[in-house]
Amino acid sequence: MSRRMVKHSFILLNVDYVELGDKWNYKNVLSPYYRMYYIDKGEGSISDQTATWVLEPGYLYLVPSFTLCNLKCTGFIGQYFVHFFEDALDGLSLFHNSQTVYKIKATEMDIANFKRLLEINPFRKINRSDNPQVYEKGIYYREYEELNNKQSYELFMETQGILLQLISKFISTDQLRQKDTTAIPSRIVDLLGFIQLNLSNTVTVKMLAGMVNLHPDHLSRLFLKLTGERPLSYIHRKRIERAQYLMITTDMSLSQIAAATGFDNVAHFSRVFKKITSLTPARYREQDHSNNML
Repeated sequence: MSRRMVKHSFILLNVDYVELGDKWNYKNVLSPYYRMYYIDKGEGSISDQTATWVLEPGYLYLVPSFTLCNLKCTGFIGQYFVHFFEDALDGLSLFHNSQTVYKIKATEMDIANFKRLLEINPFRKINRSDNPQVYEKGIYYREYEELNNKQSYELFMETQGILLQLISKFISTDQLRQKDTTAIPSRIVDLLGFIQLNLSNTVTVKMLAGMVNLHPDHLSRLFLKLTGERPLSYIHRKRIERAQYLMITTDMSLSQIAAATGFDNVAHFSRVFKKITSLTPARYREQDHSNNML
């Protein structure tokens, strides 16, 4: 009998309750981790290039990793928040084809989960600043990873369980269900894993097709049907996601990052980066490094 397994785990970064004012106004936020909010009072907004979502009391909000958005509060807002990384066994994010903001009504259990997560993870607050440009640094990621390693196994498991409960609420939304790709054949899943492990190397559609004994055109159509993207587009997006992470967490030059993510030169890297993120690599890095520590 085959066993069904949870293919996704989530690694906690930050959790806190904050009261924010009109200084909480940040544009073009693009993070390598998930953001989840529960609003208990006041009002704010999250927007992208196509829509705006009002942050209002009684609702949960999810911003998947690598989702470009703007955060804004014009007056006052009370906000529970949690930031966390995703680890997928097959390299395919739950929201890989649904990078938008999600909003659902919160239940009493959801609110209790936020409070419990904060209670058992008391040292995960962002005390330095509420500005992503300040707290998104590799040194802080390493600090939080060490806190995970030091946490008792009992509380580590409880933390994982709470994160799974919270994220599960968004998986059931119609918007995501319509794009569900959990039935991807194993041979395509193997290709996704191969791509993830070889982002710094040459990977072509012909090469991938040969690995699964398909014609490149056939593979391209099948890949589009199952993942929502052509193979080359998927490869480019995964390379740019890796580049974003390296730009935030390291001091590598753009040429070094371009080479580490499989691009022949900085010019090609820059073109693809801007096409996917709407920002040039230089602007993205400037956005991240333009602040001193607070």
